[in-house]
Amino acid sequence: MSERVVNPTGRGFLLLDSHPAGCFATVARMRAEAGGDAAGPGKGPVALVVGSSAGYGLAATIVGLARHGIRGVGIGFERPAGRRTATAGWYRTIATASMVAEAGGDFTFVNGDAFAEATKAEVLDLIAERFGGVDHLVYSVAAPRRTDPATGVTHQSVIKPLGAAHRTRSMEFDADGTAALREVIAEPASEAEAEATVRVMGGDDWALWIGALAERGLVNDGFRTVALSYIGSALTAAIYRDGSIGAAKAHLEATAAGLTDRLAPWSGQAFTSVNGVAVTQASTAIPGLALYVGLLRAVLGDRMQSPVEQSVQLWEQLTGARPLDLDEQGRIRLDRWELDPAVQAAVTERWEAVTSATIGEHADVEWFRTQFRSLYGFDVPDVDYTEPVETDLPWPT
Repeated sequence: MSERVVNPTGRGFLLLDSHPAGCFATVARMRAEAGGDAAGPGKGPVALVVGSSAGYGLAATIVGLARHGIRGVGIGFERPAGRRTATAGWYRTIATASMVAEAGGDFTFVNGDAFAEATKAEVLDLIAERFGGVDHLVYSVAAPRRTDPATGVTHQSVIKPLGAAHRTRSMEFDADGTAALREVIAEPASEAEAEATVRVMGGDDWALWIGALAERGLVNDGFRTVALSYIGSALTAAIYRDGSIGAAKAHLEATAAGLTDRLAPWSGQAFTSVNGVAVTQASTAIPGLALYVGLLRAVLGDRMQSPVEQSVQLWEQLTGARPLDLDEQGRIRLDRWELDPAVQAAVTERWEAVTSATIGEHADVEWFRTQFRSLYGFDVPDVDYTEPVETDLPWPT
């Protein structure tokens, strides 16, 4: 037994421990938000979710289970408890697996590096044995590095602008929880760094998963796959969409057309989904994004769409329950609420006016802080953080 009181210690937007009960409660709240009453065990399509333990991948998994009764496999890459607690994704996966078990569903979770050939082999063997094929693949991976299986070279991604340095402001929290603005100067990525980021965050691995499924005969007729992407505001473009990560997202989007051609024998289709912004463990690492999200929330309030709300729309489009909402480039658009010109004008006005002294007037600081801490299972309603909790919990089998 490893029961103890878990406190939110860390620095910046990185906490060192996660709270199991808070992570369980987070999954329960997401399940309630998803709504729906799936047809029952064994009734839904077979889905593979690559990146099922956090962010939009977690939301897509929960919505798929709750509303469409998906069967299949989710992949996360999480750390068990040791000197520290397990990662939040470890606990969230346990909670999601419990949800599956209670519903009598058939969805398995694999803990492994999605980039690794060994993980692909394990997952494909499992799919072949249990399901015989896949109807949908949702690809939602944000990673700092990737080893190319063809070359053995490990590439490291960077979050940098391209061409020139960029000066921006970021919202941070002092030790006492007070929000402040910090000026950030991001140096430009080198050509090698930009290419490495594309190799990590672009479409290479997505294409390898599709190729591996096809080679094993595991692509079902009518197969649809989607990789999650982001465009975002002009306020964050220099560091994101026009930066090294944006180059990787452009590569991801370009990959979709080639995959659709490859899937033609099964009448298959590949899309990218441009999601709206959210507070995630990946997004908090991007300079300027915390301030932007806080300002956006102040403008939109409850009209800001959560990852669960967007995932409801995504699954309805993937399954044909509603028409595809595509832009001129063939991308599924789930971010129209964020990029509405009136919304962006209001956010820009606040961005230009905000100072450290007035940040509480222009941005929804408390909402952002709660969202960030809830990524680790803290500040979740109805959880008693004074009580000891068991932290050494096994991965679901």
